[in-house]
Amino acid sequence: MGYPAVVADDADAYLSFAAELADLVRPVVLSYFRTPLDVVSKSDDSPVTIADRTVELRLRERIEERFPEHGIIGEEIGGKPGGAFTWIVDPIDGTKSFITGFPLFGTLIALTYEEQPFCGLIDVPFTGERWTGKPGLALFGSRLARTSTCERIADARFYTTSPDMFTGADAEAFERISKAARLRRFGGDCYVYGLLASGHCDIVLETGLQPHDYMALIPIVEGAGGCMTDWAGRPLTIRSEGHVLAAATPKLHAEALALIRG
Repeated sequence: MGYPAVVADDADAYLSFAAELADLVRPVVLSYFRTPLDVVSKSDDSPVTIADRTVELRLRERIEERFPEHGIIGEEIGGKPGGAFTWIVDPIDGTKSFITGFPLFGTLIALTYEEQPFCGLIDVPFTGERWTGKPGLALFGSRLARTSTCERIADARFYTTSPDMFTGADAEAFERISKAARLRRFGGDCYVYGLLASGHCDIVLETGLQPHDYMALIPIVEGAGGCMTDWAGRPLTIRSEGHVLAAATPKLHAEALALIRG
């Protein structure tokens, strides 16, 4: 979508603030990593720990202090209505990785404008890596992030967090794409979208995601030159149903959509 000039001009300031947020909570996240934690199952059977809740509270407190007029949606604590801008945060994306000692979990911070993705940040506390994105630009640290030039599934390096997330017709679509790819790998949660934005893999397919799982990723993938939509090719919004397809190029994305349709 197009953004009013005054909004687009503020993107760098918002991303700078998102980086401040990530810097604030990174040591908090790491203080809990690989320590004994009580794990509670939520209503959807996904795990949550005191680390998730503590980090989200820190993020929300700082956002409300800086931008009291903005809305906030968090994975663990719910939503606070606001105006045109809403922050969407996932304190620990990849809680299953986090509680099993696998280091490629991340903190996701998104800013939406009128429910559309505007700015996004992926912070990977254990490795110290960070991707940021805004309309037309994505960075890995301070360096430009660009997707690969891959245009065919047969040449593509495919990722998904877990094949276990796919059932029924979704599983059939997953198999069509992943078996057609040159290489397929599993695991990584938000990290693999950063790899896609930096050109290290070419396509990611997932389902069952929530807005806090994907909204921060869209400006990064698209800012790096890639495509990211639902499985019907529609733009992702906070009201999407959780089917996510990200690809390095428009041609690769179109071929993947065709395979999804069968």
